[in-house]
Amino acid sequence: MALTAEFTVEPFVPGAPGPHVLVAIERARDSGAHVEVGPFGTVLTADDDATVLTALDAAVRAAVAAGASVVNVHIVVDPGSLR
Repeated sequence: MALTAEFTVEPFVPGAPGPHVLVAIERARDSGAHVEVGPFGTVLTADDDATVLTALDAAVRAAVAAGASVVNVHIVVDPGSLR
């Protein structure tokens, strides 16, 4: 499979992310995924699915531990990878 994961951490203030947002991004990067922070969410990609899932797990756990009130997760599976 080829997974892409996206997450948002709340509360979020554009231009002034709180520590619960910043630590989630940092932990995802520490896990080896490519992290792209956008205006509506943070996207995780990697050469392998395990890295994406490990990074997502680390980000969610860190966000919750740092006081996030909501963490939304969206996972997309590349349909071409299911053949």
